[in-house]
Amino acid sequence: MPILEVKNLYKSFGREEVLKGISFTLNKGDVLAVIGSSGSGKTTLLRCLNFLEKPDKGQIIVGGKTVFNADAQEELDEQALRKNRLHFGLVFQSFNLFPQYSVHKNITLAAELLEKEKYKGQKLTKQQKKEIQDRVSRNADELLEQIGLLDKKDAYPCELSGGQQQRVAIARALALSPDVLCFDEPTSALDPELTGEVLKVIRNLKSSDRTMIVVTHEMEFARNVADKIMFMSDGIIEAYGTAEDIFTNSTNEKLNAFLMKTSG
Repeated sequence: MPILEVKNLYKSFGREEVLKGISFTLNKGDVLAVIGSSGSGKTTLLRCLNFLEKPDKGQIIVGGKTVFNADAQEELDEQALRKNRLHFGLVFQSFNLFPQYSVHKNITLAAELLEKEKYKGQKLTKQQKKEIQDRVSRNADELLEQIGLLDKKDAYPCELSGGQQQRVAIARALALSPDVLCFDEPTSALDPELTGEVLKVIRNLKSSDRTMIVVTHEMEFARNVADKIMFMSDGIIEAYGTAEDIFTNSTNEKLNAFLMKTSG
């Protein structure tokens, strides 16, 4: 069973149709790189998957469960939307860390609230609160060690480089244990020398049980890390396949023109 099925997704803003029937599936552990020119619909696709935008048509199915169906009569309330968003983690271009909190607090804040929500309607004892805090804190330390920033746990975002901030943003997304981890051009706001450190972290996250969608303009990364590559143009999927299908064997004129442009 696929971990993610996207069926016939449409999204318009006013008269502008941005997504025009997007369909694809991902298996658990797949890394999908989404490439394409600016304005092709890549970011809108991620925002629809994360319920930051509501698709006009289509379905989103996670682990066999339909989490969005545009044809459903019932409107999702805020609680249902929050629950559905937990299936997806999103790492933004611009980090979006809380400047008033330490690195450690940035990672634990949402995770601690999520843990406490499991006890909704119950009054937590001091012991239960401490157990939650300790569990979330240990997980944050493990994630910081994984991304090589445990020594920065008490630092604030303004004390970090852009690459370090983006690595913290990745750890924050991982702390919520999403089914699918999404990246929206995670290196576009970074200097070239900092891009490599972030891509290395994403590459090291690849495993049999971590599914990722990476919108990226880094073609070498897409070629070497992604299991599947999706080329979007004008709101549709123009090409979809392995790195060999996309970079070596493609006969798609739009894709080949895009690749020629990005190669220099």
